[in-house]
Amino acid sequence: MPHDPTSVPHDEATAVQTRYARRASGEWRYSLLNPAALLATQERQRAIARVLVAQGWCDPAPLRLAEVGCGTGGNLLELLRMGFAPQHLSGIELLPERAREARHLLPPAVAVHCADAVQAPRLLPEASQDIVYQSTVFSSLLDDAFQQRLADTMWHWVRPGGGVLWYDFTVDNPRNPDVRGVPLSRVGALFPHGQLRAERLTLAPPLARAVVRMHPALYTLFNRWPLRTHVLAWIQKPQ
Repeated sequence: MPHDPTSVPHDEATAVQTRYARRASGEWRYSLLNPAALLATQERQRAIARVLVAQGWCDPAPLRLAEVGCGTGGNLLELLRMGFAPQHLSGIELLPERAREARHLLPPAVAVHCADAVQAPRLLPEASQDIVYQSTVFSSLLDDAFQQRLADTMWHWVRPGGGVLWYDFTVDNPRNPDVRGVPLSRVGALFPHGQLRAERLTLAPPLARAVVRMHPALYTLFNRWPLRTHVLAWIQKPQ
């Protein structure tokens, strides 16, 4: 059940911090030494590469990208390896300890902001970013109004012809009440003026962890069936 949509954004931001504090850090399931996590990450990287190439961005170095909810900087490191220039990357992270770790991990030229993006829409200039990226942030937001305000802020930062790069899961996790799936219909509602294209990714993590224990190649085999729990979406702002 969604939270009261009239709740103030700061309350949801505080609740997010509480939810993250309940999560165990450094779990094996998220480590790239875990074959299931590694294969899912590589699958997402390939999908992002397809989005960039489809946009005609074969050289991402000139592109300006901001990640909302950058965590400890892992996704930004991936983008650097893809060819993004550090001086054109920004990360925004609500949790101070994660922002500090990102600052320690990333090159100095990458801007790292510890802030609530909803409360700081002027953190980045309007229409200044080619890409605004979020990865499994919205599924941690249980307040519909807060979700919409964050989506509006991200859209405010995107230049015409650019877009929002979205990776998140679409189904609820019955074992974790701190998250909820974000269906593709909800993504479209959050960005009603965008042109949305999406690709389903990521073998359901509990299944992925089970099959790779037998052999990592089974991840690809099982991923041929409609057992994917996430989407990688590109939501383009019209020119």
